[in-house]
Order: sequence, then structure tokens, then C-alpha cells
Amino acid sequence: MTTLSVRRATTADVAAVARLFNGYRQFYQQGSDLALCERFIGERLAQDQSVIFLAEDAGGEPIGFTQLYPTFCSVAAAPIYVLYDLFVAPESRKSGAGRALMMRARQHAEETGAVRLDLSTAKDNFAGQHLYESLGYERDSVYYVYNLSL
Repeated sequence: MTTLSVRRATTADVAAVARLFNGYRQFYQQGSDLALCERFIGERLAQDQSVIFLAEDAGGEPIGFTQLYPTFCSVAAAPIYVLYDLFVAPESRKSGAGRALMMRARQHAEETGAVRLDLSTAKDNFAGQHLYESLGYERDSVYYVYNLSL
């Protein structure tokens, strides 16, 4: 396992996170668009609309990130986070970065009083599913998820 660190990203990290975010989007079959990624990540950080954690290797190189969106659960009448993005650069997979990012996300949610972390992933993302389940996440068997494209 490689020595790595995880820290909260700031607006100074927009370019580094955007490069990783571009890779994340490509993983989900989107075209490469670094300008779009920089704009999107920059806006989220500048407007304090998401929490982004950045994993760095022993040399300080960014190798992964996770992005959380704060929201609420009406049924629980409490704050929750949606863990929307988790990505580790292909050459850094199996380094423990994904697990470290997930653990930092959980820590942040607990520290801020959230009662739950929600996430979804592609049905064929078996590596992600294995990681999530190894950390105690449970696959929902009660609710269907619907989307409406606008």
C-alpha cells in the first residue's frame, strides 16, 4: 500500500480536481472536457455547494477525489450527504486511496451531524460495489430510483 494523504480541497485545487473529475466523467462515458470540469468544480468550491476531498500520494500528486453534496432527508428530518463522485486515477488504484477517501467522507459526515451518506453507482462497477459493501454500505432493496432528464 502506498503512503497517501487525504485533505479537503480548496479553490486553489480546482485544476487538480478538475483533471481527476474529467477522468471520472470519462469513466461514465462522457467526452473529455477539461474546461467544463474546471468551471463546474470551481463553481462548487467557490459557492461552497459541495465538499471535495483530495487524495495525494507520498509526493503530493493528486491521485483521487470524492465529492459530497449536502442535503436533507425529510423522513429523518435531518441532514445527509450524497456521495456523488469517487474516482481514483487508474494507475493509483489498489493503493488504498478509494478506501481512504470513503473513510474521510464518513468522518466529515459524522463531524457535521449528518445521519446518513447516500451513493449510487453503475450496475457494472463491481470494484466500487465491493468497496462500498466492505465499508458497511447496504444496497437498497426497498426503493426504486427514478430520473427525469430536462
